[in-house]
Amino acid sequence: MCGIIGIAGTSPVNQLIYDGLLLLQHRGQDAAGISTTNDNQFSMYKAHGLVRDVFRTRNMRSLPGNSGIGQVRYPTAGSSDSIDEAQPFYVNAPFGITFAHNGNLTNTDELREQLFRIDRRHINTNSDSEVLLNVFAHELQLASADHTADHEAIFNAVTALHLRVRGAYAVVAQISGFGMVAFRDPNGIRPLCIGKLESDNGLEWMIASESVALEGSGFSFVRDIAPGEAVFIDESAQLFSQQCAAQAKLSPCIFEYVYFARPDSTIDGVNVYNVRLRMGEYLADKVARELRLSDIDVVMPIPDSSRPAAMELASRLGLEYREGFIKNRYVGRTFIMPGQQVRKKSVRQKLNAMSVEFKGKNILLVDDSIVRGTTSREIVDMARAAGAKKVYFASAAPAVRYPNVYGIDMPTQDELIAHNRTTEEVCREIGADGLVYQDLDDLKRAVMDINPEITSLDSSCFDGIYVTGDIDADYLARLNSKHKKKEKTTSGTGLQLNMGFKDNN
Repeated sequence: MCGIIGIAGTSPVNQLIYDGLLLLQHRGQDAAGISTTNDNQFSMYKAHGLVRDVFRTRNMRSLPGNSGIGQVRYPTAGSSDSIDEAQPFYVNAPFGITFAHNGNLTNTDELREQLFRIDRRHINTNSDSEVLLNVFAHELQLASADHTADHEAIFNAVTALHLRVRGAYAVVAQISGFGMVAFRDPNGIRPLCIGKLESDNGLEWMIASESVALEGSGFSFVRDIAPGEAVFIDESAQLFSQQCAAQAKLSPCIFEYVYFARPDSTIDGVNVYNVRLRMGEYLADKVARELRLSDIDVVMPIPDSSRPAAMELASRLGLEYREGFIKNRYVGRTFIMPGQQVRKKSVRQKLNAMSVEFKGKNILLVDDSIVRGTTSREIVDMARAAGAKKVYFASAAPAVRYPNVYGIDMPTQDELIAHNRTTEEVCREIGADGLVYQDLDDLKRAVMDINPEITSLDSSCFDGIYVTGDIDADYLARLNSKHKKKEKTTSGTGLQLNMGFKDNN
């Protein structure tokens, strides 16, 4: 899971990209990178860490140009801690392309072999994003026989890419001397939207993973990029778009609404905050069926993403709502932190229980989801230590029983607390007095109530049904083996690149 941004502007964009990445920081805290283009020369800087820590004044000054792209990275299955896998990526043929990708491919090994044996392109990292870039570059080279990357050639390249690539991908790329392109996989699993700004110097465009990045940067939201669609913005700020997939169908990842996206974002016509309120409504009905409400003194959220659901649940059931946990906002999101021990330690650093709200009470804790169970177990223990008599737990999402292969780092079923466990067994594992999971049908309804045009959602981590249709037991076994064998390397330095435009034709 990552956050990506592209800006085709009329004045220097380095600060705008930086500000936009800050608004998408929740989507990735492992690394950040920016690439700009000026007079057909790319400049790039990327390093491990939060946006505010990666970029210094000297780095920003080294990123001139009125157009550029950026990414915040959250490492997914198969990736490493190497700075070489931070984005944007770059290839010099054809034309010179910088590239940022959010998602995860499911046929990476097959594509890597094709690129080496047939396309004669070299892949330098283990990143599927570099594979995707080279597929695009190869297809663009074939489509631009007259050595021009006009919108027709670009759309033909994306059409060919869709035929070869499977998985989840939202992409923004800069083609030196021609413009910016963005496209989305035929299922629209990962979000991507476009906005515009009428400045004194002319029309400017911005592409981002979430609408909050547009609005927070002063751009007006225009629309979501459709599944399978490609958008091209040339150097004169003219926008072209085309559907490039023969069988496109919107099936967004439902976990975006549950956990990843900011509540003030709107994705595919669905406001995230409103979805989370509805999740609370449906969860309240199930809590009323499965728990004795007279045994519950107070409802508390696990901050922050569960707060709307907890507030709505308490209101619907007529229960008292309290904030019992105080969050340290300078600690990252525990679910997307690499390593079980790091996540476990971070829970205590991130949350502190106020005993005044817990002592002598029966508490219903509401969280957005239970994935590995590390956070839930620690929080239940904290609530008891703070004086709670009984601790009940409600999850606004169903039980996570299957790996997500589309960009969320939960690749092995062994890591999922609900895998091969009943609700009662999970309840005992986390140490709660009672546990209620949201029903999957109700979670889907929470999204579809707001946008009835969405008729399909990727909910594979809950039901094991993968919308790309290419995931089977053998694939999951290979992924499990690869994940266990993955060796991580570390690097504490950034990577500064200045790449001159080279005509390779």
